[in-house]
Amino acid sequence: MMPAARESLLDAAFAALARRPWSAVRMVDVAATAGVSRQTLYNEFGSKEGLARALVRREADGYLAGAERALAAPGDVRERLTATARWTVCAARDNALLRAVLTGCWSERLPSPTLSAVPSSSAVPAQRRADGPLPSPGDLMAAVRDRAVAALGGSGAARADMAELSHSCELAVRLALSCVAAPPPGADEGVAELVRGALQRQG
Repeated sequence: MMPAARESLLDAAFAALARRPWSAVRMVDVAATAGVSRQTLYNEFGSKEGLARALVRREADGYLAGAERALAAPGDVRERLTATARWTVCAARDNALLRAVLTGCWSERLPSPTLSAVPSSSAVPAQRRADGPLPSPGDLMAAVRDRAVAALGGSGAARADMAELSHSCELAVRLALSCVAAPPPGADEGVAELVRGALQRQG
């Protein structure tokens, strides 16, 4: 199956989830919306659980890609970490599935696949990856922190400077995730002010 068709199926499942609880999402409807047969859908994902795992994997991957884009923005360390925190809050605001991935709080409306790997007999590489371990909120926080350190640390930085940078990156990500879990008034600017203030005190 072409990657574009897989994406169309994931888009169809994501759109269906926005309209009804996961328990009421039917595979036949997902396939019809994507313009493929139900058998094609099962060939790609194996089961509804496999589709759910692929959706969660896509949200996690999309989140990390967005964090990397924010970290690549122009500006100093504080500005780029603030941009990453703001993006985290904005991305999760209207996306219940991403909020659950980031916070670990799964409502009854959402799929809630186990984070541990499941047996996979899929011939589809992307599905074998989705059937592998799914990231916990702590895994994602560590991944963004590590990407931030790599993006913001100078090649010749001293070990003490890198440790301080790692601490600042983790602080920014933790503040962002706390604002996802319990959004402050005006969440976008709220998280930006929190991160700027915290990093100012760090500096």
